Amino acid sequence: MAAYRGHRTNPDKFEKGQIKIYLLILPMVLLTGLPIVFIIFHAFKPMEELFAFPPKFITTNPTLDNFSKLAKASRSASIPLSKYVFNSIFITIVSVTASLLFSTMAAYALSKLKFKGRTIMMQINQIALMFVAVAVMIPRYLIVNKLGLIDTYLAEILPLIAVPVALFLVKGFVDQVPDSLIEAAYLDGASEWKIYTSIIIPLIKPAIATAAILVFQQVWTNIEYANYYINDDSLKSLAFYMNTLTSATTTNTVAGQGIAAAASLIMFLPNLILFCILQNSVMNTMATSGIK
Repeated sequence: MAAYRGHRTNPDKFEKGQIKIYLLILPMVLLTGLPIVFIIFHAFKPMEELFAFPPKFITTNPTLDNFSKLAKASRSASIPLSKYVFNSIFITIVSVTASLLFSTMAAYALSKLKFKGRTIMMQINQIALMFVAVAVMIPRYLIVNKLGLIDTYLAEILPLIAVPVALFLVKGFVDQVPDSLIEAAYLDGASEWKIYTSIIIPLIKPAIATAAILVFQQVWTNIEYANYYINDDSLKSLAFYMNTLTSATTTNTVAGQGIAAAASLIMFLPNLILFCILQNSVMNTMATSGIK
């Protein structure tokens, strides 16, 4: 008699019992994956397919004309495209690095250090989660203007450093670090900085990777701060430049839709690449965050 196999939730090869799982997951995969596929196909559509009715999902005659038009428009601009690329890369690297540094340090302090007012500080961060960027745009502008940061890189960096959702996510991971481990480090003579760098950071790497993706998405695609705080075009970001292509570089917004489609793909690809690189850490974060 064959041995009893029980319920195998993760079999080594395909089994008929997995069909119902595929039927359940496939609609969700299509729902989340089709927009990505559409962005890629849309960037390679010729003009007649961009405005075809009914709209075409798959490109039947792919072309690189949209990218060549984008390159031509950037060459005719007063500021080279490389300057916008440099601005975005510089702003993104500084903003993401500073945001992760402050988020992890604040998460460690709010979770493991005992000081007066830490509960209120965490509540303030949770309240900040409810506010969208538009709601605090005027106070932010007044602060940036008062500090004399208009037309500087700091005007685009400082408002993007504080990311409440990143602090909330990272603190949840720091809370799971055993207090006994911290106390043992104290007994061995470790300083707060040593505990932070040698114990906390290695244990919360999945949360840091997830927070990095969230902060990167917010910084890379941000156009509001370049629009409101920057008057000098040489300091504006690539996202702002790409967003103005249809109106600023072409007299016909219909003809500019091909350029806009190519620009959308260019702005989307870094997000996709970063997620593919850090996806294992993101999955670990989602799995661990539900375990207490």
